[in-house]
Amino acid sequence: MGKGDKKTKKGKIFKGTFGKTRPSRTPLVIETKKKSKKSKTKK
Repeated sequence: MGKGDKKTKKGKIFKGTFGKTRPSRTPLVIETKKKSKKSKTKK
């Protein structure tokens, strides 16, 4: 149960692989705040 064990998280980090215990990083979806359509110019 250490670096040599491929089934543990520590072993996967050492080996550089991904799986059930160490899932690969998924791209994050960033929500941006939508600006209001009010114009800032005054006449």
